Amino acid sequence: MASAGLGSGLGGQAEQPALPSRAEIIPTAGIVETVAAQLPAGTTVTVTCLPHHGIERTMAVSLELAGHGYNAVPHLAARSIGSREQLTTMLRDCRAVGITEVFAIGGDKAQAAGPYGSSEALVRDIAELGSGSFRIGVAGYPEGHPNISDQQLLDSLRTKAELADSIVTQMCFSADLIGTYAAMLRSEGIEVPVWAGVAGSVPRTKLISLATKIGVGSSLKFISGKGSLGLRLLGGTRYNPDKLVAELTALPTPPAGIHLYSFNNLASHAQEPD
Repeated sequence: MASAGLGSGLGGQAEQPALPSRAEIIPTAGIVETVAAQLPAGTTVTVTCLPHHGIERTMAVSLELAGHGYNAVPHLAARSIGSREQLTTMLRDCRAVGITEVFAIGGDKAQAAGPYGSSEALVRDIAELGSGSFRIGVAGYPEGHPNISDQQLLDSLRTKAELADSIVTQMCFSADLIGTYAAMLRSEGIEVPVWAGVAGSVPRTKLISLATKIGVGSSLKFISGKGSLGLRLLGGTRYNPDKLVAELTALPTPPAGIHLYSFNNLASHAQEPD
């Protein structure tokens, strides 16, 4: 799986080799120029799909990034896709510019725009329509989901794991929790590589604001200030992921890599791709 290192701090505090990493961006106006100015070509960049932006903006940014030499990974949100024909067109457009990986999620849209009410059916159609030419990432939830039971999440993931190439966790602030989650999946026979979802280095207030907007949900429990993690975060004006990444790197079974929720703050994470 192609990936790129995104910052000297990521994994830099641990003696173990740094984990591969990739950056997730929000397709706001001017983001392609920001990526081009701050990250080298060859970097893996995933592009979110938010309800108010729509799948069209996700695809437009992904295609443009691929044209600039980035390993673009569009987030295909099931409930934002209007038809199987639209999915066919998007996969064809991806193939035309050399995009070989997509991230399949349910999405936060209240009502499905078409036939995909969940990511399960979407993953099946991506595999079928893409004729196996796309690697598929799916979401994992170490802290659970506010609207879906743990058993439902596990059953869904077990179904998707037959076709998925990676699992990316929701934004999480505990290496132990991510490690325990990955071990649980392995015990359930799910051997798909797990990438740890980690918040990038951003102002604390911006992190809380943006995380709320993208529906992180239960991962925001850390802002309560209870426990050492909350106190560490609330004690400063800026969150820095270095300590968490070092702890993830030092796990007996480290994650496959770091999926960095950058919130479009990329400057401090730029370095040459692996």
